[in-house]
Amino acid sequence: MIALERIWFELLTVLPVLAAFAVTIHALMRKREVTTAAGWIALAWLSPLVGSALYVLFGVNRVQRRALRLRRATRAGRRELPELDHAPLDRMLRRVHRASFRITGHNAEPAEVIAIPLGGDAAYPKMIEAINQAERSIALASYIFRADSIGEQFIAALAAAKERGVETRVLIDGIGGGYFFAPAYRRLRRVGVEAARFLHSPLPWRMPFLNLRNHKKLLIIDGKECFTGGLNIGAENLASAPPKRGVRDTHFHVAGPLVAQITENFREDWWFTTGERLEGPLWFPEISPPPDMLARAISSGPDHDIGKLELVMLSVLAQARGSIRIATPYFLPDEQLMNALALAALRGVAVDIVVPERSDQRIIDWAMREHVRPLIEAGCAIWAGAEPFDHSKLMTIDDSWSLIGSANWDVRSLRLNFELDLEVYDAGFAKEVARLIDKGKRKRFDRIALARGGLPVRLRDAAARLLLPYL
Repeated sequence: MIALERIWFELLTVLPVLAAFAVTIHALMRKREVTTAAGWIALAWLSPLVGSALYVLFGVNRVQRRALRLRRATRAGRRELPELDHAPLDRMLRRVHRASFRITGHNAEPAEVIAIPLGGDAAYPKMIEAINQAERSIALASYIFRADSIGEQFIAALAAAKERGVETRVLIDGIGGGYFFAPAYRRLRRVGVEAARFLHSPLPWRMPFLNLRNHKKLLIIDGKECFTGGLNIGAENLASAPPKRGVRDTHFHVAGPLVAQITENFREDWWFTTGERLEGPLWFPEISPPPDMLARAISSGPDHDIGKLELVMLSVLAQARGSIRIATPYFLPDEQLMNALALAALRGVAVDIVVPERSDQRIIDWAMREHVRPLIEAGCAIWAGAEPFDHSKLMTIDDSWSLIGSANWDVRSLRLNFELDLEVYDAGFAKEVARLIDKGKRKRFDRIALARGGLPVRLRDAAARLLLPYL
C-alpha cells in the first residue's frame, strides 16, 4: 500500500512538470507571436495542470481542413507570376498584384463586379430571381440564415430549384445560424435541400470550435455568377426594419472566370464539413472573359490561410500615395494595421475610416473609441455614420484598387473567422466604391469628442479594448 501511494505521489509530482514542458515545446514550435507564446508558457508553469488543460482546449489550432490537399493540387504549377495581358495596370497595381499572387497563390482573373448598394431591398430580389433561373447548380453559404419572412422566400426558392433537378448545397455557420435550434437549417432539410452546419457539434471536446465562425456570404449560380459581400439572410436587412434594429449593407454581383475561385473556396468548406467533393462542369463550367476588369479571391481563416488577408492589406497600404478609404462595421485591427494606417497618414495620404456611430455591439463601440486615438493623432479622419447600423465592408486605395467581401477590420475576422474577400483592379469600380464610402460620412470624431465623459468613460473604453482578440 505504501509503495502504491508513493507511485501516485511521484506521478502527481512529475505529471504537472511534464505537462508544462509539453506546452512549452508546442508553443515554441507553433506560436508565431511572441507575446502569445510567452503568455501560454507562463500560464503553463504558473499553474501546470489548469494552464496546460486550457492550452489543450483553447491554444491548439485543430482546424486541419481536409481540403488542404485539394488546394495544393489545384495550385500546382502556379509558382511563377503569370503575365497580365488582359488589362493594363500601372506600376503601383502591378506591385500589389505581384505581392497578392505570392500571398494567395491565385492569379487575378477577368471579372465583372457590380455593386448592389441598397442592401436587402435591392439584393434579395436579384438573388431569389437567380435561384429561380438556375439550371444546373446552386451553392449558398451564409453566416446568418433566419427563418423569417426573407428566409422563407429563400427556402421556397431553393426547394423549387431542388424539385426541378438543380444540384443545391447550403452551408450555414454553426453559431450564426443558431447553435441549438437552427430553424432555417431544419426547414431546408425538411424540404429536401442538402444543407450542413459549419463547425457545429454538441460534443464537449469540440467546444473550442465555438470561437471559430464561417463568416462568408456566397450565392453561386451554375458556377457562372455569384453574389457576395456583407449581406446575411434576414428581414433586418430591409429598409422597413425598425431603425434601431435595422441593418444597411452593400452586396455585389460577380460574373466571369473569377467565379471559379469563389466556387473553389465553397468547395473546400463543403468538403471539410460533409466529406463530399464537388467536381466537374456542373460546378466549374467554362466561362468566357467579360470586359477588362481584374479581380482576385482572397480566403482567410485560422488554418493554412491565416494572415493572408492581413498581408494583402499591409501590402496595399504601403503602396498608397493619394487616398485610403475604409468602411467597416467594426474597427479593431491589430497594431500592424494600425501602424500602417498611421504611417500612411503621416506621409500625406488622406486616410478616411467610416464606422457606425453605434453598432449592434456596445462593448465594441467602447473598445473602438479608445483604439482609434493614435490614428486621430496621426491625422487619420474617423467618421461616424448615421443609423441604421451600416454593415458594409469596403476599402479603396488611390481610386484604383478596391477590397470588398465579408471581413471586418478586427482581429476576429482576420484571425478567427473563415472569410472571403475580393480585390478588384479597376479605377471605375474603385471610384464607385469610394462614393459609397463617402456617402456614409456623418460627423468626424476628434480628441475632444473622445474625451467626453472623463476618466470613468476612458477607463471603461480601455478595459473593453483588452478584449480585442475576442470581440
